[in-house]
Amino acid sequence: MIRDKRRIDPETGQVREQAAEAAPAAPAGGEQQPVADGEAAALKEQLAERTADLQRLQAEYSNYRKRVERDKGTIRELAIGNVLQELLPILDDIGRARDHNELVGGFKSVGEALESTVGKLGLERFGAEGEPFDPTVHEALMHSYSADVTETCVATVLQPGYRIGERVLRPARVAVAEPDPNAESADSAESTGE
Repeated sequence: MIRDKRRIDPETGQVREQAAEAAPAAPAGGEQQPVADGEAAALKEQLAERTADLQRLQAEYSNYRKRVERDKGTIRELAIGNVLQELLPILDDIGRARDHNELVGGFKSVGEALESTVGKLGLERFGAEGEPFDPTVHEALMHSYSADVTETCVATVLQPGYRIGERVLRPARVAVAEPDPNAESADSAESTGE
């Protein structure tokens, strides 16, 4: 059975009367009313269950979509990190050539272009003389004592470190200098002697 519930009749263009669409009369018997209420309550309960199911599915889908987007970013960062990790020896060679003034001519422009490109991809160089020693980003290859320092710090950078974002691709390989414990006792002896 098909019912046309449009307010305007498509053939005549006239507004239809609402009386034809009036609701059916209420049941006459006293027993049928509680049954209808029971059915209505059951239907409302089913509707609430279906609504809760749909809301749960919507939340699961939303969480899935967010997780996929986050994973895409992580996979992209890992892929770029792996490629840049393979380029680190080349960057080291370019740095050594620059330190010895051998990076000239066409090789200089190629080296600068490569360093610029890896910089755009997020590769950062770190490790400088005089900065505090941090074992999470520095690898100490040599150790010495110095009266010139007040805390453990980097004395010499043997090989720079590289990171992309928060991920360390290679720690900086450094020589570390600590405050000389004998210098403190010598300073205290000199101050007591005066």
